[in-house]
Amino acid sequence: MKLDKVLARRFPLTEHTLTPRDCMLYALGVGVGSRPEAAEDLQYVYEDCEGGLQVFPAMVNVICHPGAWVKEPELEIDWIRLLHGEQSFTIHRPLRPGGTYVGAYRVANVIDKGAGKGAMLYLEKTLSDKDGGEAVATVTSTYVLRGDGGCGGTVEQAPAIHALPESPASDSISLATLPQAGLIYRLSGDYNPIHASPALARKAGFERPILHGLCTMGVVTRALLQGCCDDQPRRLRSVSLRFSSPVYPGETILTEFWKQGPVVSFRATAVDRKVVVLNNGRAEVEP
Repeated sequence: MKLDKVLARRFPLTEHTLTPRDCMLYALGVGVGSRPEAAEDLQYVYEDCEGGLQVFPAMVNVICHPGAWVKEPELEIDWIRLLHGEQSFTIHRPLRPGGTYVGAYRVANVIDKGAGKGAMLYLEKTLSDKDGGEAVATVTSTYVLRGDGGCGGTVEQAPAIHALPESPASDSISLATLPQAGLIYRLSGDYNPIHASPALARKAGFERPILHGLCTMGVVTRALLQGCCDDQPRRLRSVSLRFSSPVYPGETILTEFWKQGPVVSFRATAVDRKVVVLNNGRAEVEP
């Protein structure tokens, strides 16, 4: 990786108008609709539901994406060995169907772990309402650049991770994913073929196509809404987590919670394999 070129990279502003179809397709992609008789699910997938269509909170992760910029040759990023390490979002104002939003991206920091040890790339996206200019969400992503150690960095130490309590979880929710979940979710913008093609997934080292990390985050956000927010999306203020292992479509994800006032700690496990897939989770909810 060419550190100076990465730090100098400027991202054009991106716009996204949220059509009702966009909102419903994204919600279906993260599994909303498994309770078809429940108004709590219909609010994200039915345009004539009581109270009007709502935008699923985790959709802030996917709109106004800057594209595959890490593949630009002049940056010399070993993008084939890139992994998505962490993700967070903070919602300042709820998204609304029909709204047009503007995304501003920047490279926030780079940590060099040393030659042969990789690097960490920290990105930040600010989403604003095009009409009024108010910030509606802040989204951060951490990429693990396994092939770019020794490139140099801007800071030496990574932010502290959120430690889970040592006590037993206070609650848990299990949510099944569909075998076709990856094929639905990719229609919201992430067309990486390892989520669709068995041959390419095997070439990347997986036994079959894996679920998008952000789709797994969406499934766990469903669990947070159900278990900690009474299915009221406006109560969810922020979510942050670390990706620890991929999920295969069709698996059941168990999310465990530790509720401590407005702060909820959580982790998620693929039930059948007993593998932690999301860890060090922290959410903030309103009463």
